[in-house]
This record gives sequence, C-alpha cells and structure tokens, in this order.
Amino acid sequence: MSFSFTVNDDPVEVEVAGTRRLLDVLREDLQLTGTKEGCGEGECGACSVLIDGAVVDACLVPVSQAVGTQVRTVEGLADNGRLDILQQAFLETGGAQCGICTPGMLMAGGAFLASGTDPTEDNIREAIAGNLCRCTGYTKIIDAIALAAERSAHP
Repeated sequence: MSFSFTVNDDPVEVEVAGTRRLLDVLREDLQLTGTKEGCGEGECGACSVLIDGAVVDACLVPVSQAVGTQVRTVEGLADNGRLDILQQAFLETGGAQCGICTPGMLMAGGAFLASGTDPTEDNIREAIAGNLCRCTGYTKIIDAIALAAERSAHP
C-alpha cells in the first residue's frame, strides 16, 4: 500500500506494508538514520520523533498511523547546516555522550521548549522522563535544555 505524510516539511509517499514501523520507514526507506533504535519496545525513547508536535516512540507507530501527519525527526532540527538552539546547547554543555539517546532527547527537549512550560529542573526532568540515557546521569542534558530555554527567552 501507499502511505503519504510529511517529514521535516517535505511530502513523502512510501509503498510499504501498513504495519511496518515508522522507525523502519524513516531509517531504511527514507534514509533518515538520525532516529535511533534502542529497545524496540517503546521503553527507552531513543526513537522519539514528533508527530504533529507530540513526542512519540517511532518503534511503536505503524506507518499507517502517520498518514496525513507532519513528522519531525532530528534531521529536521538544523537549518541549512546550522544547529538549532537546543542542538547548540547540547554541544556546549556536553549533553551528548555516546549518541544513542541524543536524537530522542533533542526531540523531547524541543517539544518541551515549544510548550512554553516553565523550564525548572523538575519540569525538564518530567519532559524527558520517557527517554533513557545510560551515559550522563541526565545532568548535562538538563543543563542543555535549561540553557536553550534561557537563550530562547533572551535571544
């Protein structure tokens, strides 16, 4: 079957089984390998993408559920090779370690920033609660999101 949706502002159409995971379509069919597979069970958040602005685990979404939606992946954050404010903050604070969780953390962090929620440590922790990191202990990730929130508020 054919499924149409938008990825990073570009319309796409894929000819795949409707039960195929969005994660696999992104990585294998559309060559967007920034989204990582961690657990494949929706527990780690490494495959987090935004669907119509909501954070979802791409390993749990059949491509048939993406029809007509706007999907944003980590590749859609940078603008013409220029890092977005959150990516820059991750770079500066050392928020990225091994890199497996980083795309999902960026997507969850970006959704948090877009929500306009007060960027307290507790609120940031809650926003990234669905994303597991085995390297940093979260401190540098939280610092990065807080830095990006500060920069967003005072450009």
